[in-house]
Parts: sequence; structure tokens; C-alpha cells
Amino acid sequence: MRNLPAPLVILVSCCFAILLWLGLPGGGEFWPVLPIALVPLFLLTLERSPWKRFSFGLLAGFLHFIFQLYWIVIVLERYGHLPWFFSYPALILLAVYMALYVAAFVAIAGSLLQRWGGGTALWLLPFVWVGLDWLRSILFSGFPWMDLGYGMWQVPLLAQTADLFGHHFLTFTLVLCSGLLFFLLRQGKSRGWPLHMAAVFLLCTAVVLYGHFRIGQLEQKIAGGDSAVIGVVQGNIDQSRKWAPEEQQRTIATYLHHTEKLLRQTPRPQLVVWPETALPFFPMRSPLIEELRLFTAEEGTTLLVGSPWFEVVDVEERDIDFYNSAFLLTPAGELKDRYFKSHLVPFGEYVPMRRLLPFLAPLVEAVGDFSAGQVTRPLSSGTIEAGVLICFESIFPDIARQWANAGANVLVNLTNDAWYGRSSAPSQSMAMSVLRAVETRRSLVRAANTGISGFVDPIGRVRSSSDIFIPWAQNSEVVLLEKLSFFNRYGYLFAPFCAIFTAALVVLLLLRKRRSPQLG
Repeated sequence: MRNLPAPLVILVSCCFAILLWLGLPGGGEFWPVLPIALVPLFLLTLERSPWKRFSFGLLAGFLHFIFQLYWIVIVLERYGHLPWFFSYPALILLAVYMALYVAAFVAIAGSLLQRWGGGTALWLLPFVWVGLDWLRSILFSGFPWMDLGYGMWQVPLLAQTADLFGHHFLTFTLVLCSGLLFFLLRQGKSRGWPLHMAAVFLLCTAVVLYGHFRIGQLEQKIAGGDSAVIGVVQGNIDQSRKWAPEEQQRTIATYLHHTEKLLRQTPRPQLVVWPETALPFFPMRSPLIEELRLFTAEEGTTLLVGSPWFEVVDVEERDIDFYNSAFLLTPAGELKDRYFKSHLVPFGEYVPMRRLLPFLAPLVEAVGDFSAGQVTRPLSSGTIEAGVLICFESIFPDIARQWANAGANVLVNLTNDAWYGRSSAPSQSMAMSVLRAVETRRSLVRAANTGISGFVDPIGRVRSSSDIFIPWAQNSEVVLLEKLSFFNRYGYLFAPFCAIFTAALVVLLLLRKRRSPQLG
């Protein structure tokens, strides 16, 4: 172990951030970079002082997440109407928070390397990384944005193990590959390393073979399975104008126009999906809903639509709950099978500690301060049992898993990515949604206001998708699978196990450090 000079720390931190940007969605999207992307970060683990390791990891993580999350400024300034002196510090604070997990990894990794050496650390560190990723997905409501495993979203052959242990296992494998390369460069001639190389090679070979096997198996199921034709409409409605009362009629006309074109095609869609808050009004209060009822009755079609919703809790106290909802509008004119978004966006759909942070209220004033619903039963339309993921719910594997366990045979992601502008965020959001299809072995239908909309099969292949900021409408035959994946039954426990295992390692390190302080 040694003291690393500051110029070297800055250089390797920049290399780490650049390599991840080159490999991950929204950046260069050149996935072969990812198995080596963590090598610069591993170099920081050689620092002798644990506090310096932590600070070096914090710098590297900060640079990485600034690249990944710069679009936060667009959301806060353009649509949250916050001045720059709030939006830029908010980006910095979020990047620092996310970087804490990278810092913790570097600090723990260095201690493991000191205590047990490279051979043992090689196999322990992927558990630590995944455990910290899982912790980030649950703390403070969770923000698991762009875990490393999502870089495999366009490589179906390598992504299939997600149906065993989720996208976290893809991350595990990438960390293991980077660790092997680093330790080989550092001490490749040491005894035992040929065995480690062989073990990692066998694991990677097993990943490829499993992918080949599962793709062939699933292609047979897709060819012989039940299916339904579903249509998607991307309205491309200007976010800055969609809530204006004078624009509501035009918005409805846009969606009805594209829906009518879909209904004239053969085969005709059994269900047509509109995006999150496609109806910029409360359905139970607006006369425009009657136009939609008349349309569905005349066309004999069912719409799955996103809209705001409210329910009166107490009339005398004027206690009203507002929701971000999705519901079916049937040919009989029924507003059926509502789902209220269960995982709300902090500072977007509600303000935590609102009394203490009153200056952030403009972020939710446009749409209201929402309450959370819960996953109950799928939205049913004929043979379709739709599990709905509203907006960034698609980045949480557990919500998709709950829908599949509740009987959903297709996942439907309604979103409004107009908030992100022309940034990397729509591509990142789409990539994370694709892994939900692989994990649950369900087709995924995605309807976004401004893109990316599309259709993903249970193998994780994007069958078709839209560009951003264009009107788009398309029908597609979607396979309806019902069997639960291993991930749905047991594999989802892999990431929490990694977190528990990491906590045990930290406790063990602390106990041994007390007994042998000279080795710390």
C-alpha cells in the first residue's frame, strides 16, 4: 500500500468517469468498455489511508454522476422554474450523495485488499458493489439510476442471467471482470492467479451459454404463446403548454387522431396505450371525458390512459388525495381498473420535509402534491393483464416483480420524458426499462409523451422504438407470458444478500482493526 499523489488521483478519477460515460446508455453506449471501466477506480484502493481512499472515491463518483445526471438542471430550471442558484447546487448535492456509495466501495475495497490480499478481494468486491447499489435503491425512497448492469441492455446474449438474479448480477460480473484485469496488471505473476483467471473465464462462459440457451428456449415460447396486438401513441405534447386549459382540446384531438389511424390498420389493436398524464385534466371533472367515451363506444376499443386523479377523503375537512393514475376506458364508457402510482418522485411529485423546504414547492405546483397508491391487481382487457409502471417506476425491479406475481402477463410503462429535454435521460430510462422485461420474462410496452416509446419482447430485444420529440404511433403483436421467472420467485434476494454480506464484512474489518490497530 502507498500514498497516491494528488495528480494521479485526479487523472484516474477522470478516466473512471469517462470510461463509464463511454460504456453506459446515454453516453457512448460502447458496452465493451464496461468490463474494464472500473480498473482506474481499483487503483484508488491502493491508498494506505482509509479516509483518503474515501475522499478519492468521492471525487471519482462525483465526476461520474455529474456526467450521468446533468439533466437534473433541465428538469429543475425549465420545468421546475427554479433559478440557476438552486438548480445547479441541487445537481451537485445529488451527485455528491450518489458518489458516497462509490466512496464507500473504495474505502471498503482497500481494507479488504489490505486484510486478505488480491485473490480473496477479487471475489468479495463484486458483492460489496452490488450491496451498495441495492442500498442506494432503498434509502431515502431510492434512486437506483444507471447501475453498471444496465450497460448490457443492447446485448441480449449477455443480459439473460437477469432472469436469475436481476440486473444486479450483470453488475456483479462486470465488477469481477474489472477486478481481475486490475489484479492481473498488478500482480499477475503471483501464484494462484491462473486459477482465478480460469474461474472468471468459466463464469463468463456460463453467462454466454445460459444466454444462448434461454434465447432459444424463449423464442419457442414466443412463437407458440398467446399474444395480443397493442397500439401505442406518442403525442409529443409540449410540456410547457399541455396543462393550459385552452390546449386540452387540442391534446385530446392529437391522441384521438393517431389512435384512429391505428384502429384502421390490420391487425386491429386490442388495446391502445397513451402516455403518463396524456389527459391533462381530472377525468371525473372535465367534459372532455365524454368525447373519449363517445370515441371508445363508436370504435369498440379500449384505451389505457394516464391522467391525474383525485379522491375526496373528508368533505367537511376538505381533505383530498391527488394521484398520478392510469386507468382503462372501455367501449362501455367505464373508467375501469385504476392504478395509482405507488413510487412517487421526491421533489417532483411530492416534497419530503415540505415545511422545512418551502422554496421547492414550485416543483409540484403544476400537477399537485400526490399521494402514493399500491400494486394490487393488473388492469384487464380481454386476454391482456397489464402491470403498469408509471414514469420512473420502471427503474425499480421490485415493482415490476410485484406486477408479475400479481398475474400481469405484460408490463406497460407510461412515462413523460419531456421533463428531460434533449438529454441523455430518455435513453437511460429506456435502457433500464428493457431489463424489467428480461427479469420478469414479460413483454414491455412503453408509451412516452415525447419518446422513447416502443415494444420490448421478454428476451429484452427492442422490436421497435420511436425517436424523441416526434409524434409516433404503432401497433405491435405482443406475446403474453405467464410463467414466473426465477428472479420473481427467489432471485430478487441476491442484491439484499449482497448488502447483508457487505455489512458483515465491514463489521469483521472493524473488529479486526480494533484487535490489530497497527494493520489499519
